[in-house]
Amino acid sequence: MTNLSNTPETKARTAKGASQQGEADIVASMMEALSAYRDTNDARLDALEQRGAVDPLVEEKLSRIDTALDDASDRLDQLSRNAQTLATKAQRPSLEGAGQLVAKSAYASAFERYVRAGSLAGLSTKAMESGTDADGGYLVPKESESTIGDHLAVLSPMRSIATIRQVSSTVFRKPVTTDGFDAGWVAENAARPETGSVTLSEIAFPTMELYAMPAATATLLDDAAIDIDMWLAGEVDAAFAEQESLAFVSGNGSSQPLGFLTVPTTDEASWSWGNLGTVSTGVDADFPSTDPSEVLIDLVYALKSTYRQNGTFVMNRSTQATLRKMRDADGNYIWSPPAGAGAPAALLGFPVVEMEHMPAIGSDAKAIAFGDFRRGYLVVDRIGTRLLRDPYTAKPYVLFYVTKRVGGGVQDFDAIKLLTFSAA
Repeated sequence: MTNLSNTPETKARTAKGASQQGEADIVASMMEALSAYRDTNDARLDALEQRGAVDPLVEEKLSRIDTALDDASDRLDQLSRNAQTLATKAQRPSLEGAGQLVAKSAYASAFERYVRAGSLAGLSTKAMESGTDADGGYLVPKESESTIGDHLAVLSPMRSIATIRQVSSTVFRKPVTTDGFDAGWVAENAARPETGSVTLSEIAFPTMELYAMPAATATLLDDAAIDIDMWLAGEVDAAFAEQESLAFVSGNGSSQPLGFLTVPTTDEASWSWGNLGTVSTGVDADFPSTDPSEVLIDLVYALKSTYRQNGTFVMNRSTQATLRKMRDADGNYIWSPPAGAGAPAALLGFPVVEMEHMPAIGSDAKAIAFGDFRRGYLVVDRIGTRLLRDPYTAKPYVLFYVTKRVGGGVQDFDAIKLLTFSAA
């Protein structure tokens, strides 16, 4: 009987989530699983070529190793998030020790008393809209807001590749030129001819309200050893990141940020400002059967060189699993695994960022994006996170209504291209 505990895919999944498994061990197990994956896929492709069919057991093995590679990648991501959390905590001044400065401001201390016991002493009320101050809640101190922001930067895929700007207004307006600024070379003492006129436009990025409502027990709030900043960030960051990730991909732009897949699209050959250019696979709901990787190359080179050097592929996990099986015209696999914690997988030499809210491969689906998202997409954070304590609604639990305002949208329509799984 085969010892399943010694298979590469099982090794890659061993001790999933265990903190004691080091980065080197995870990378080594991933590389072993990847080698087995490619050997199995080679056998699958040979069977297709020779017999036109594949043994279901081979497909099942590929699926198992696929899952193992995803699990190993998740553990690397978790190591990176853990390291980021430790770095954030290490940067915060200690509150202990004689002669040390008190790290927390008077407002932060008052805010902690409000969270723990509902005391209003030392707090200034800030209404979010017309109504009573109590309806508006209280501004989260900068220390707590910074911790939430650090966590979001790690958890939100779009934040890791987009431009992020903090604003104090409800709407951020950015002027853009749709045809480029006129410029030229002149000699040192030569006359400077008048430059041509440019076409200026304005893009508005309104901020929308995002909320979460974590709950706590009286016992937790009474425990002085609990770091309130870290607890609050830990409770709201996952909820905020999930909602943000969905909105940045497919948000409607009305009650949430405008997702880049919601922007109008046009075939790259007839691209114009205000649209995202698309490249078609030429086959409905699939890649072409011959040299499928060439459509990805077409997508890469649809992007201008000034954007391409910072290009990133964006797709969901199932699409990435499909691309793991793909080889180029020379027989080389086009997907490479992460080199370590915090490092992305690579496709054709460009980094891959997983966004689970990207559509799966299907009829007319825009399942793969490629672009310089730093120049292409803007995330706008309005300064000021608010919290309202509610000890009445869900007794004996205390609810915390936390809100922040976030906006987003495409800021350069030439910086992102989409691959459409369509016949034309």
